[in-house]
Amino acid sequence: MSAVSTPTGADLDALVLPQRRQRWLRTFDLAGLIVTLLTVFVAILWAFPLYWGVVTSLKPENEVVQSGLQLWPQHVTLDAYVHALFETKIGLWYINSLVTSLSVTVLVLIMGAGAGYAISQLRFPGRKVLWWMILASFMVPIQALIVNHFILLSQFHLINTWVGVTLPQLIAPVTVIIYKQFFDSVPKDFREAAVIDGANDFQLLFRIYLPMNWGITTALAIITFIAAWNNFLWPFLAVTSEQVMNVSVGITQVFDAFGVKYARDLATAILAGLPVAVLYLIFQRRVTQAIMLSAGIKG
Repeated sequence: MSAVSTPTGADLDALVLPQRRQRWLRTFDLAGLIVTLLTVFVAILWAFPLYWGVVTSLKPENEVVQSGLQLWPQHVTLDAYVHALFETKIGLWYINSLVTSLSVTVLVLIMGAGAGYAISQLRFPGRKVLWWMILASFMVPIQALIVNHFILLSQFHLINTWVGVTLPQLIAPVTVIIYKQFFDSVPKDFREAAVIDGANDFQLLFRIYLPMNWGITTALAIITFIAAWNNFLWPFLAVTSEQVMNVSVGITQVFDAFGVKYARDLATAILAGLPVAVLYLIFQRRVTQAIMLSAGIKG
């Protein structure tokens, strides 16, 4: 008679564990599928207004006001964009936005790098007080200062000027904080060696500290430029002349004497946001890096 072997505990584990692993894998696959479908659905909800704006801007005005849902124009036309480019002052508004946004970007970076270096590397009376004031400035929303800004700039006769649009946007404490953190991480040996060679603080900042943080500077420059370009509230209050308006405010002046022209308005809005959209697509990684840095500081 042949002996019948009974399965041991190890044999049972060898049979049961693969089955459990397969059930876990199926569960994870199902959860991943649900998350993916939910993400795609949310992305469609987010992108649909953009798609609808582009499609509407390509329609003739009589199609825009027709009843019913039309996901694609019956007759594609660029009349709305031709009107926006040649019948409005969008070219002048582009120039105004470019000048003010570049000015804000350059000045914010210079001031942020200088202040961050001073607080990080120099020892002077009131240094800690200044640092705590910069940190506390996060508690004050910039909108709460708009009335004060308007009164001061009005007294200095800077309303309806590029300077008046630029100055209040230079308040960017997050730039100072980010620079200080990265300057703190630079090894002291670099500073000591440069000081022995006779370098002053300006040479230390622009020849040692900033070149070691060009990635951070680039990311901050891009996100600062985009924020300045898209800024609406302060330029809307500080400028009443179309000759000085930036593009985000100027598009509010596009109207027709015979009613609202939706295709023209949407075409103008799309042209206003096109430069920063292209800039974001080109430097997407840098923008994401700057947002993560800012979120890490505020968190």
